[in-house]
Amino acid sequence: MKRAYELMVILSGDLDDNAAQLQVKAITASLTAAGGSIHGNPDWWGKRRFAYPINKKEDGYYVVYNVEAPGGALNEVERTLRIADEVVRHKLMRLPDHEAARRGMMSASA
Repeated sequence: MKRAYELMVILSGDLDDNAAQLQVKAITASLTAAGGSIHGNPDWWGKRRFAYPINKKEDGYYVVYNVEAPGGALNEVERTLRIADEVVRHKLMRLPDHEAARRGMMSASA
């Protein structure tokens, strides 16, 4: 059974725009390779200043994904994000069923 997830990734502000976009494409590819499907396009927020320094960095690129994937399928993607040097922070959350339905992500089986 597929579940709905939201994944937010903050990439290092030291990257230029093209390198950050390449990272977004690489993350998208790893999500689909793990058996997930991206709902819509990744929500690119662009470069934002942090409220406080994180790992001695002042800003970063924010991107949010809406993903449908089987339970446990994204464990390897999350591990990869955890050890990637370009990723400052990431957060993977399972969406409640009512929020997934509101976003139009629920399959016909739900």
